[in-house]
Amino acid sequence: MTRIRTIPELVDDAARAHPDRTWLISDDESFSFDEAREATESAARVLASHGVTPGDVVLLVAHNTPTHVLAWLGILRLGAIALPVNPRSTVAELAGFLDQVTPPAAVFDPAHDPAFADAVTRARTHPAMLAIDDLRSGRNGGGATSRPDGPRAPAVLIPTSGTTGRSKLVTQTHQGYVLAAEGFPFWLDLSGRDRLITALPIFHINAPAYSLLGSMAAGASVVLLPRYSPGGFLDAARRHGATECNMIGAMLEMLMRQPERADDCDNPLRLIYTGPSPERDRQLAIERRFDVEIVCGYALSESTYGTIWPRGRRPFGTLGVARQHPTLGHVNDARVMRDGSEVATGETGELELRNPAIMLGYHEMPAETSEVIVDGWLRTGDLVTRNADETFTFVARKKEVIRRRGENLAPGEVEDALVSHPDVDEAAVIAVPAELGEDEVKAFVLVRAGAQLDPDALRALLHDRLASYKVPRYLEILDELPRTPTGRVAKHRLPTVRTPAEFDLEGRP
Repeated sequence: MTRIRTIPELVDDAARAHPDRTWLISDDESFSFDEAREATESAARVLASHGVTPGDVVLLVAHNTPTHVLAWLGILRLGAIALPVNPRSTVAELAGFLDQVTPPAAVFDPAHDPAFADAVTRARTHPAMLAIDDLRSGRNGGGATSRPDGPRAPAVLIPTSGTTGRSKLVTQTHQGYVLAAEGFPFWLDLSGRDRLITALPIFHINAPAYSLLGSMAAGASVVLLPRYSPGGFLDAARRHGATECNMIGAMLEMLMRQPERADDCDNPLRLIYTGPSPERDRQLAIERRFDVEIVCGYALSESTYGTIWPRGRRPFGTLGVARQHPTLGHVNDARVMRDGSEVATGETGELELRNPAIMLGYHEMPAETSEVIVDGWLRTGDLVTRNADETFTFVARKKEVIRRRGENLAPGEVEDALVSHPDVDEAAVIAVPAELGEDEVKAFVLVRAGAQLDPDALRALLHDRLASYKVPRYLEILDELPRTPTGRVAKHRLPTVRTPAEFDLEGRP
């Protein structure tokens, strides 16, 4: 049986197999597999010299640079636990993380993280403050370092929110990352001849687990961009000769909103991995414009093993089937549950997963953990429809389901109807307070460049496509939608109060 490795073992194996092959690339520098291994060992020695031991948490203000990636790997090589946080976090948010995990050390960039010193001053705990360049140079480092205590050891605390209170920190294991790294090239048919590119943040799970460690498992190179720029992304792919990229949330739509260019198809990309799945016609339009193939899938911080389109099949509009491992075989079970029972084909319920890549839990939150991990099954909080071909179709986040007029409605269905209007570029639907209890529905839309949206025409289209209780009461046109760092719409930042800019669609003649 194939042995499950730790992340340092994955790095070491890749360095032995391809020592001089280029692995990590940015616009400014690159590292071979062996140079990356050496840099992680240097970082681990520096951390150990400052008293960091296996099992300690190290906070890393995580910019998208090779230096920060190698520091992240150095923390894990030592057997410590990385807490990578968004560099755009406020002073209060950073202080909240420090007080929540009380790390003995924190790594930051003095030149680019001015808020961090203020956060340490405000926090009740005061870690050793290590400059990112010191980890890279190996200054003050020396001696042997420890290793993680096996693949089930905790590796990373993944913030699921940045609050001033207690954030849910997903405790993900070494094997959760390594199994994803080994699976990703298999699911997408990637090899050492490919060059991956990612602009997703390293403080979330997608870029580290799939692009960075996935490329390492495949013996491929990977380009790390500092941020996602829809206007410059294809030029970056051309400049680096990238063949595969990961885009989640609205990133593909943001790319499609760019003015068409004669050379849109003239790029080296052959594959784009994304989720959730676009509608069939929209996906085909994206593929034609950029001459790429899109593969769709689904996962979450709590489990890197979700679903994926099976190779050789294109089940448009679905999340695919349960992901399995290329050598371990069947390791992942998926079921759809409602009211304690598994639903029949064609019915909707909550997706549950059971696999060895499920998190250990939420850091020091046993009650919250017991709510989502029950008898080994992870309750994802996502509502899906179970299809006859073993695929699943996403419906909505369970917590986003809106109760209106005695009926439940999924915001995603309403959003799909809104963007079917030729003048609507993107839409977000939320619940807002109603006068008589339950919820009212409000839609926020982005209008296509140069268009003038007619609210009455939009209302007529919605009544044609949706049951009356699903048609939004309120409509507001925005210049932009608030975003999370991964490009998803930050619905919690949309206003739930009445605004002068909104239309009352029910109050119109």
